[in-house]
Amino acid sequence: MKQLLEIGGVFAYLSLLTVGGGMAAFPELKELTVNQYHWLTFPELLHYYSLGQLAPGPNMMMVASVGAHVAGLAGAAVALIAFLLPTGVLTFAVGRLWNRLADWPWRGAIQRGLGAVSVGLVLAGVIIMGHGALTQVVYGAIAVGVFGVLMLTKINPAWPIIASGAVGIAVQLLG
Repeated sequence: MKQLLEIGGVFAYLSLLTVGGGMAAFPELKELTVNQYHWLTFPELLHYYSLGQLAPGPNMMMVASVGAHVAGLAGAAVALIAFLLPTGVLTFAVGRLWNRLADWPWRGAIQRGLGAVSVGLVLAGVIIMGHGALTQVVYGAIAVGVFGVLMLTKINPAWPIIASGAVGIAVQLLG
């Protein structure tokens, strides 16, 4: 029971950090699940996050996988509810208030400020993830190649992700 409460607390807290998307919460997700509670190793967290990116639907549904890893089906349910409920309630409440403040002079400043916060949080997530994933020069080259393909084409991101995974497997098997 204690573990389920810990899962609920961690994911409810992380839910409130997702300003700008799931990547915004990644540094704290790593800190809590890997360093503090030791539920996962960093490579395991990267794998769960990567699978969340490939799976249909919101990428942060991967929290259910983390919860299941820690405490089975009950852990998955607690993690998912704890991650979705606080942000859902907060979004509903702020949305209603936001409409009432349509003529408020500070509204634009708040929006611009939250935009900057979002960019900073996402960038922090990218840096933390890069430290764990780009452990060899070849992986850095793969990342640059995938980034280039995604920026220059309109290809479905799943294909270069799958291809880079295949190249990574080949590198591991051959090297």
